[in-house]
Order: sequence, then C-alpha cells, then structure tokens
Amino acid sequence: MTTVKEREQIQQQFKERMNEDELLNCMRCGFCLPSCPTYIESGYQESHSPRGRIAVMKAVVDGVIEPDEDVERSLNMCLGCRACEPVCPSGVNYGHLLEEARDIINQNKKHSLPVKAIRKTVFEGLFPYQNRMRTLTGLMGFYQRSGLQSVVRSTGMMKLFPDSLSSMEKVLPEIPTLKEMKNRPSYLPAQDTVKKRVAFFAGCLMDTMFMKTNDSTMKLLQLAGCEIVIPPNQACCGALHGHSGEKSKAKELAKRNISAFEKLEVDYIITNAGGCGAFLIDYDHLLKDEPEWVERAKQFSTKLKDITSILVDLQFHKKKLSLPAQIITYQDSCHLRNVMKTSSEPRTLLKSIDHIDYREMKNADQCCGSAGIYNIVESEMSMQILDSKMKETKATKAATIVTANPGCLLQMKLGIEREGLTGKVRAVHIADLLIEAEQYSGTSI
Repeated sequence: MTTVKEREQIQQQFKERMNEDELLNCMRCGFCLPSCPTYIESGYQESHSPRGRIAVMKAVVDGVIEPDEDVERSLNMCLGCRACEPVCPSGVNYGHLLEEARDIINQNKKHSLPVKAIRKTVFEGLFPYQNRMRTLTGLMGFYQRSGLQSVVRSTGMMKLFPDSLSSMEKVLPEIPTLKEMKNRPSYLPAQDTVKKRVAFFAGCLMDTMFMKTNDSTMKLLQLAGCEIVIPPNQACCGALHGHSGEKSKAKELAKRNISAFEKLEVDYIITNAGGCGAFLIDYDHLLKDEPEWVERAKQFSTKLKDITSILVDLQFHKKKLSLPAQIITYQDSCHLRNVMKTSSEPRTLLKSIDHIDYREMKNADQCCGSAGIYNIVESEMSMQILDSKMKETKATKAATIVTANPGCLLQMKLGIEREGLTGKVRAVHIADLLIEAEQYSGTSI
C-alpha cells in the first residue's frame, strides 16, 4: 500500500512526465474495446480497457483522483499487447503511455523487502548479464537431465508451488548444456550467393533456453542467402525492464545494443522473437530525451526486421518445402503484429509448405495471455484468456500450432497441457517448423 507521500510524488511525476498531448489524443470513441482481452475477459469493465486506463492516467495528471492501489491495479492488469493501437483512429501510442505510467509508479513506491530483493536480482543481477543467464539456464538443464525432474514430479513436490509455476515447469523446452550455450558463433557465411549481410539479435532467453530456435533461425538465413554477423557484446533487449517499470535499466541495455550493432555495416538486424523485436524497434522513443543517442537509436531501429519478413523478401517461400500431411494454424505474436506490423509474412511461409492444410484461427490476432511474465504475476486473468484462446484453437482441429515468440510458444504449450491434448497437438516456433520442412524435403544444410 502506498503512503500519502508516495502518492504525492507519483502524482507530481505524472504531471511532469506523462505526455498530455498523447492523453488528449484519445477521443473515447471505444474502437479499442473489442480488441482488448482484459476488457472482454473482465466482463467489460471500463477500468480494464485502453480507453479507461487513459482516462485514469489523465485523471491522475489533473489531480482528479489519487494514484492509489486501484489505479496501479488497473495498469498492472493490462497485458501490454498493444492491440488497441492499430484500430485507434487517432493513432494514440498507448504502449508508450503505459510504460511511462508504470515506471513512475514503480520508481516512487516503496516495495516490500522480498519484492525489492527479487526485482533487484532479476532486473539488475540476472538479465543484463548473459553469462549469468547461461549459468541459471544450465542449472535448469541439469535439473532436466540428471533425473531430478523425474523425482520431483513423481514425489508430488511441484504441488508445493503455485499452479502457474508447476504448470510452466511441465512445458519448458529441452535445455542445452552449458558448454553448448557458451560455444556460440560470431559469424556464419551464406550457403550460396550472398544476397544480404545481416546481423542477428540473439537475445538472452532465446540464446539459452530457446537456443535450438536461434540455431534454426540462423540456418534459415544462410539458406536464404544471408551472411550473418552475431556480435558477442550484445545484451538483453530490455523489454522485461521497460514493461515492468525499470525504464532506466532498459535505457542502459538499449545503449549497449546500439553500440554493439551500429558499426557492423549490415543491411538488417534480424530478430526471431516478437516481444524483443517490438521493444528494439522502439529504442528511438525510449531514448528520445537523450540528444546524443536518439539519432543513433533511429538508425538502429530502421534496420530491424523479423526473420519471417526477410525470408519472404528473399523469396524463401518459393523453395520446395513439404511436411507430412497435417492441419496447421498460426497464433500471432501481439508485438510482432501490432508494433512490427508483421502478420502476412508468417502466413505466406506456412501456406507455401506442401501437404499441410493451413487453417486460420478465429481471433488469431488477440493475445494468448503470456505477455512476458504476466502469466505468472496475473495468473488468473492469463489463464482465463488462454482458455478462450484454446477454444478457438481446438475449433481449427490443428495438430500443430505455430508461433513467432517464445512467450507465446510456452503459453500455447501450457494451453495444450491444460486441455489434455499433450501428444495430440504440439506448439512450435515458425523457425523450427521451417527447418523441419527443409529437413523433410531433403534440402537442409
């Protein structure tokens, strides 16, 4: 609970830092309402809609209401999926407003000692350091391979943990060894004629827990005619920090990444995680108040491109790809679609694979409920959204659900587990599926 002094500080910061022009851009028309998962799943509560949250922010700025626990709750319940932005006739940059408001609240309230310790460990001690990410992930891999996982499951020890964590433990991918995670390339040649020179943003979780998907992505780039530079001094994208009210740390990571990539003389910077890509492409906004960085950030952002986008640009979908006959559907990454404006390219690639029956999922563009760590900190709403998503998924009768973001991938795997469909339905990242098709077709490198 915030104190009177904390609420006064927060209110003052809202007046000084919130973009009032952006707040006033919202016409309260309600076009955003049908696109907002929390508005729908909360039973159409206005405070859980984009329009309602903007009204709350404006009321705090104007001093009409205090920034109390109800205000914080309304903002925290937001997934940050930004589905409201493409449908807004006024072009309100809702995501920027949300991140600023969350940062103001988190930087001006006193957290309990346990929460403060966890935030400091995660945001300052873990994610900014890839060697520590490898060590932690390596321990998870040891847990999987040593037999300890089987013991924990057979003895029912996971019942001691919250349902959200015990369920997530069941859907973790097979984690590589610490040696494999340390032995990463810094350059890879194109398979044949060089069409583009690209840099690859490897990410933190993507190059540890989801390393297999990164390997698939780089193989695809080679097959498409790209020579690849992978700067070893790149860092976490900062999305988790930016979405969780740790804006200053996000800025530090952004500067590290800009410095790591800006002198590489590449055509594009390639990402394979929608959440990372959306935050990276917004670096120019993140650093807009720092004159020595904003132009460098703009140059960085203009080179960002998702793996599916460059594959279509380079006509990869014209290759002869095939898979065993099956029904496939696709779940959009919210940030890939709403921020990076990439939605047709994954579908083009999937539809190009012979013998598959591609079926569009109803409301595929709506969030699956993952949203970074939302499915852990707001488990009830997340599972409610996921249950609705699984109804639409099952209606397609798909045996394979394709995603383009690690959080979405784990969430859809969790949905499969919750529905009792393990062994009948699978979830897979699009890069891994395309490599699977290459191998099945007999043309993989």
